[in-house]
Amino acid sequence: MSTLAERAAFDPSRLEGLPAPVARYLTFALSPGQRLIARAHIRSSGTFAAKPNAWARFTADQEVRTAPPEFVWNARIAMLPLVPVHVRDRYVGGEGSMRAAVAGIVPMVNQHGTPELAAASLQRFLAEAVWYPTVLLPGNGLSWSAIDDRNARVTLTDGPTTVSLDVTFGAAGEIETISAMRYRDVKGTPILTPWVGHHRDYTRLSSMMIPTSGDVAWVPPTGPEPYWRGRLVAATFEWR
Repeated sequence: MSTLAERAAFDPSRLEGLPAPVARYLTFALSPGQRLIARAHIRSSGTFAAKPNAWARFTADQEVRTAPPEFVWNARIAMLPLVPVHVRDRYVGGEGSMRAAVAGIVPMVNQHGTPELAAASLQRFLAEAVWYPTVLLPGNGLSWSAIDDRNARVTLTDGPTTVSLDVTFGAAGEIETISAMRYRDVKGTPILTPWVGHHRDYTRLSSMMIPTSGDVAWVPPTGPEPYWRGRLVAATFEWR
């Protein structure tokens, strides 16, 4: 039997067996007959903090492929007076990478190829799937498990990498909060650290309900350290 994500379109009759809050979310987010997303093109803006409370404006363009999961995020961050820092985050071919350079030339960060970075990058893809929500249908390495009537766990496997997020759902069925243990770079060492994100201000776009604002934070023992606050500027899709 084919899974939901292997079918040509979303069929609400096939939600049977999913945890109740997940079924409510998919009914909230997707219209009957919704075509499945092959690629997404996302533009966002907001503020980013490379260090606690050191907020700088950013604009970003992101290209997403849904199967297999891949993304390339290109951002310009005004960390330095007059000269932007160019940042490229990628998860392509099962490998995560991050590069930051002043004016796109002078390198500041250049990391790639580790299992920890692959896991952190795949978690980011999964956390941002609310922007391309047909990915959250079970199948193609993705599954849901129950926690309680407002929470569920989503798990995604791509090649040797498997990651999970705990998801909290709102009264309308929307995804409100995602959280996980995620690898954070601390002076060159990847450290598993609590991580949390919030999705807000849902609107209907291409027949789907998608959040248009949110924030993300690390939560070390010293307390939350927000580092991304952004808004969706535009999103367009290519269909299977």
